[in-house]
Amino acid sequence: MDTIEADVVIVGGGPAGCTCALYTSRADLKTVLLDKNPAVGALAITHQIANYPGVDSEMSGEALLALMRDQAVTYGTDYRRAQVFSVDVNGEWKTVYTPEGTFKARALVVASGALGRPASFKGEAEYLGRGVSYCATCDGAFYKGREVAVVGFNKEAIEEAQVLTKFASTVHWLTANDPSADDQEAKELIAQPNVKHWSRSRLMLIEGDDGGVTGINVKNRSNDTEESLAVEGVFVYMSGSKPITDFLGDQVALKEDGGVVVDDFMATTVDGVWAIGDIRNTAFKQAVVAAADGCIAAMAIDRYLNSRKSIRVDWVHQ
Repeated sequence: MDTIEADVVIVGGGPAGCTCALYTSRADLKTVLLDKNPAVGALAITHQIANYPGVDSEMSGEALLALMRDQAVTYGTDYRRAQVFSVDVNGEWKTVYTPEGTFKARALVVASGALGRPASFKGEAEYLGRGVSYCATCDGAFYKGREVAVVGFNKEAIEEAQVLTKFASTVHWLTANDPSADDQEAKELIAQPNVKHWSRSRLMLIEGDDGGVTGINVKNRSNDTEESLAVEGVFVYMSGSKPITDFLGDQVALKEDGGVVVDDFMATTVDGVWAIGDIRNTAFKQAVVAAADGCIAAMAIDRYLNSRKSIRVDWVHQ
């Protein structure tokens, strides 16, 4: 099996990984980007991008990701399809093991993202990106003046439902139980004039056609009745997402929520290893935030590998 050496190896081909690769390649650092599958990941399955600066609102996440990847390759990134199964971060050289070969680098960047929960409702996977969403901050503006449903009882569901109240004519909030008497955030949400709370209710089915979601079936647990709601958007917040860190073992420190611990420069607790994007499990999982992580890490890596104390500003001089 071949061994490939580089200055930087990046695990993950999402917006964080591609941005980091772009910057390290432009800094004349030999960069290898390992991507398990360009068709998966939060950005790749996004049907329409409307909140990434400078990007046409009709562009899909997959198309945007392809542009990011091509731009990094244009500047010299060695892009490879590979599944990483383990790494060794001990010593000056970090080693990444894949079935396609072994990769060694002085700087390792983990940008493998987070794994979403498997689809659990009938119609959820079928209409993902066509009315089913996991991010109201990303997609809420598409539903201005329309009816939507929010499924879930965790803090994220409540916060995202509040976002939707700014756009939707009606937000149907489905919860399996009643909010506790001291849950002030839930009370504030229910008090919104365009929120209808369906307590002790379960989502049974998401329906739609070629144009996307057209409605849902809701079953009330108290009286065992089922009702159809005409909604165009369904926002699901059941168990969140889990950072993909299994290939790291216990070699870097993790937070209680599973995210990788990093400092202001995206450096982990291991010298020469950085973590960027959703693997950090930050509160705001946006493509532009992940891209910013990649930029910060790349500039820190350039300083680290060239033993400089200050960050070099990267711009094109006329």
